Amino acid sequence: MQYPNHIKKNNIKIINYANRGMDLEDCINDSNDYYLEINRALIYKKPTPIGISKASYTSHGRRIDEGYFLTQSTLDYNGLYKGCYIEFEAKETKQKKSFPLANIHEHQIKHIRRVLEHGGIVFLLIKMNSFVYILKGNDLITFIDTETRKSIPFEYLEKKGIKIKEQIRPALNYLDAVDKLYF
Repeated sequence: MQYPNHIKKNNIKIINYANRGMDLEDCINDSNDYYLEINRALIYKKPTPIGISKASYTSHGRRIDEGYFLTQSTLDYNGLYKGCYIEFEAKETKQKKSFPLANIHEHQIKHIRRVLEHGGIVFLLIKMNSFVYILKGNDLITFIDTETRKSIPFEYLEKKGIKIKEQIRPALNYLDAVDKLYF
């Protein structure tokens, strides 16, 4: 095709595969950015506190060469939603039939109990079998306290949790599920 000033253009079709291949954390971060843009919620990824033991300087600035964790982290995300404190952990598993409880650390379970004691909203976002489920903190704690299994069966997630579909924007509309479970 001829354009003015002899500019050549190729007709290249751009294919948007949306969130294909996007991991769970990327979907959540994209969703949180969207929620902030539309002023629906203030939810942020919590940084893990790191101490620096060795650093060097490059032309781009300071670079961390060696570091260590200062303290154990609690859960991945926290913030405010509809005037309530909200906190949650994101987990992925390749297991097809159950979610291993070993994926949740003891200090995280203790923290979930504390958030519940103080009346906060706390839950897990679990990606399993190509789907994401939201599981209330109460349901997680009830399972841990009453079951002897070392994993949460997929059927329990389907029964107690809510399946969240990935979409364009927000990538993972988990706040609609929070509304159904808590409000």
